Amino acid sequence: MIRAKAEVEALTPYVAPLEGRRPLLRLDFNESNVGPSPRVLEAIRSLPPEAYGAYPEYAGLCAAYAETVGVPERHVEAFNGVDAAIRAIFDAYGEKGGTFLTTAPTFGYYEPCAQQQGMVIDEVLYPEDLRFPLAAITRKLESRPRLLFVCNPNNPTGTLLEPSTIAALARSAPETLVVVDELYVAFTGRSVVPLALELSNVVALHSLSKAAGLAALRLGFAIGHPTIVERLRRVTGPYDINMFAVVAGKAALADPDHTRRYVAEVLAARDWTVGELRRLGVRCAGEGGNYLLVWPSGDCEAAARALRDQGILVRSMARKPVIDGSFRLTIGTLADMRRFMSAFSTIAPPHSRSAR
Repeated sequence: MIRAKAEVEALTPYVAPLEGRRPLLRLDFNESNVGPSPRVLEAIRSLPPEAYGAYPEYAGLCAAYAETVGVPERHVEAFNGVDAAIRAIFDAYGEKGGTFLTTAPTFGYYEPCAQQQGMVIDEVLYPEDLRFPLAAITRKLESRPRLLFVCNPNNPTGTLLEPSTIAALARSAPETLVVVDELYVAFTGRSVVPLALELSNVVALHSLSKAAGLAALRLGFAIGHPTIVERLRRVTGPYDINMFAVVAGKAALADPDHTRRYVAEVLAARDWTVGELRRLGVRCAGEGGNYLLVWPSGDCEAAARALRDQGILVRSMARKPVIDGSFRLTIGTLADMRRFMSAFSTIAPPHSRSAR
């Protein structure tokens, strides 16, 4: 066997259980259960047969997203999903022996990307109250790490940090590239983007997977200083984004009302769900995003299995630091959440745990 480089041989890959989910109520991966704007379906169906045989063209895609977020086009680059943008950041800026600084628990794909580059991984644990460990991160920045990743709101804890605080961290560490993963910005309305344009060491990551309902097509964006965007472009393949994603992305961006209606419905359903969980005395947490952490009585994996038996998927957080014993619950429509609560109430006796 020909061995890969040492960093890859030692790597534990990020693996998500994706198969066999579609017949079930998917409240595990923070996807939309509604789907995209009807304009997306119309745009894809209208493609002529010859479009399938041509390499994709990207004109207008970055301009459309730049207009959506209110920035000049030179600050935006499109990617084959935010995962590809994350990988490009590590390819462009991750140096062997350099330090990758982040929090824990957080999105699981950052760590293997850092490991592939031979980086030193420095993770700061969230405290029990799940507030952002600002003082500890501030101290760590004094040693000038190569990269700092801030998932905002953090996945899976839902912790939300003010954009001005993130900008202050970046200003305190001009030699560190600060990456702000804002996948759920549509649900929070709080973005570092206006401030990021003033700084040469901040890049924000956005996606059309969540609120716009395009997870299957993989389309994400990096927004930041033109020098950062240009370096990321250098390490990205010429045809990484497929033609369907381009067409769908433009159509979705042309119908912002569809996304706004969906976001409003999810936020209302989240408020209702939090109220119902608290009525049962069940602890839950999550300031931002279309998800909550829920601590069931007893074993969280047993609870996840019991819900699956009733046709509902949630994501177990068993053995994760700080949040062991919880599961992550995607917030869907009110009808979705009523179905969840009906099932959950059968496995969570009232007042089983103190809500907080």
